[in-house]
Amino acid sequence: MEKNKMIKAVIFDLDGVITDSAKYHYKAWKRLADKLGIPFDEEYNEKLKGVSRLESLDLILENGPGKEFYSRDEKIAFAEEKNDYYKELISTMTPADILPGIYRFLEELKANDIKTAIASVSRNAFYIIDRLELNDYFDYIVDASKVKNAKPHPDVFLAAAKAIGVKPEECLAIEDAKAGIMAIKAANMKAVGVGTYEQMQGADIILKGTEELSLSKLV
Repeated sequence: MEKNKMIKAVIFDLDGVITDSAKYHYKAWKRLADKLGIPFDEEYNEKLKGVSRLESLDLILENGPGKEFYSRDEKIAFAEEKNDYYKELISTMTPADILPGIYRFLEELKANDIKTAIASVSRNAFYIIDRLELNDYFDYIVDASKVKNAKPHPDVFLAAAKAIGVKPEECLAIEDAKAGIMAIKAANMKAVGVGTYEQMQGADIILKGTEELSLSKLV
C-alpha cells in the first residue's frame, strides 16, 4: 500500500478514542467532589481530559478550597478513593463499549501491517483493554506509572514509539483532548483529533467521530 508507506504505526489514546471510559471518570470524580462539597459538572470536567489523576484532583480542588488546603497524603488518599470507585464502574465494561468504527479500523491496520500502541495516562489501561477483549490488536500499551511527565508533555507517546521500534515522525496518533494533541505535536507525530474544531485546534486532521477513522482519510 504505497501511499501509507510513511505511516508505520498508529498510537491511540484510550479514554474517548477506543472507548468512552471518560463517562466513568466523570462519575467517579463527581462523587468525590460532592463528598468534599466542591462544585463539579460536565463542563468543568472537560479540563480534566488527558490529565493525570493527581493533576485532575488539583484542578477539582482549585474549584473549592484550593490544592494547598490538603496535604499530599490526603490528596493521594482522595485519588485512590476516586480510582477505587472508577474501577467498580469499569468492571462492567464489555466489547460492546468499543466506540463506533474502532474495531473496523484496527482490523484495517492489522491487514496493512501497521503497528499499534496505546498511549494513555490511565493506570487502568491494561485492565480496560482486557475487558474490551482487544489485547490482540495492540503491540504495546504504555504503563502510565512509568512515564515521568503526563500530557501535554510528549513522554507517553515517545515511550510508545520507542517500544514498538518506530520513529516518532513515522507515527500517527489519535486523541480527543487538547492536552493530548499538544503532547502528540511535541512528540513530532502527526496528530488526529476526534471532536470539534474548537476542542481539537492544533491537530493535523480533525474528525467528528471515531466512525470516520480509516487509512484513506489519515494519510
